[in-house]
Order: sequence, then C-alpha cells, then structure tokens
Amino acid sequence: MRLDPAEVLSGYRQGIFPMAYCNWPFFTWHDPPRRAVLPLDRFHLSRSLARTLAQRRFQVTFDQAFVPVMRACATRGTDGPASTWITEPLIDAYNTLHQAGHAHSVEVWVDGQLVGGTYGIHLGAAFFAESKFHSQRDMSKVALASLVHHLQRQNFTLLDVQYLTPHLAKFGVTEISRADYQSQLSAALAHPRSFSA
Repeated sequence: MRLDPAEVLSGYRQGIFPMAYCNWPFFTWHDPPRRAVLPLDRFHLSRSLARTLAQRRFQVTFDQAFVPVMRACATRGTDGPASTWITEPLIDAYNTLHQAGHAHSVEVWVDGQLVGGTYGIHLGAAFFAESKFHSQRDMSKVALASLVHHLQRQNFTLLDVQYLTPHLAKFGVTEISRADYQSQLSAALAHPRSFSA
C-alpha cells in the first residue's frame, strides 16, 4: 500500500503522524493524548555531550544523505527490516517529501562514514522529529544537538518528538496535553520558516 505524501503533510498539520508495522501493507495514524516536545529554549546539554561537541572529531551536514539516514534509523535497535516501523513505502513517501523540501535530515560523519543522524518533517515554524540513530557512541546525541542549534538559528518555535522516553527526558523533553500541543502547532504553522541556513 502506497502512503500518499500529500496525506502525510495533511496529517502533520492536524497533529497526527503515520507509522507502519513491519512489512504489513497498511499504515496507522497516531495522536497521543500527551505529546512529547523539546522546548528549543530549554535544551539540556550535559557536560559529557558538551565535551564531545567541543572535540569536533566529526562533521555535521544537513540534507546530504536523507535516505541513508532513514534506512539506518529503520534498523536501529531492531532485528532488521522485518521488525521496523520504517518500511520501504514509508521511506518512499518521506523521500518524496524530502525532494519537495518538506523533509530534512541531519548527518554526522566520522572519517567519511555516516555514524549518526536524525530526520523529520518541516512545516511552518515546526519540526517533527521522527527517529535517530548512531553507530558510534554519542553520535545520535550530536545529531539532536545539531538539529536543536539549527532550529534555534532559524527561529523555529516547535520541536515535536512524539513520545517521551527516559533517554529523551535527559535533553529537556517534556509532555504536554493534546490541547496545548494543538495550540502550539497552530501558532507554529502560522509562521513560515526556512530550514535551509
């Protein structure tokens, strides 16, 4: 079953997002009663991550390897493609949105190798982060910190990370009600922003 990219954007504008299940031929739409967001002015940078960032033993790029980042996220912490919610139809739809300027990736490289990254959707002053990965220690954290810094520079107002986890809470992620989320989303959608620097 093909996921319509236009339908994906419409879903995000309404506050819902799609997920696939393994290789089953359908998608489900999700609207959590409490939404996890990372307030861009309250990002928590730990001392260890600050040291990693200061070492600059990596290179960060944007939108240079969108599909490879998605594929790496698809196999992160799973038993391979058969157990991921990031299926080929999902990758196809998001890559179409990437080509249209609505989906973006952050890549982290070490010695020319892709070792970390994240990706998501951009609408107005909102960024909807979908997933992240690392193959070297702390490189997904570097990707997230780089994304936050970039969004701050571009005057974004909303970073949606969908679900709260203990790992994300360490960065300052918090949960808000559906009503509060819809209010923040509406305000963000009303203020166009450019993702490109």
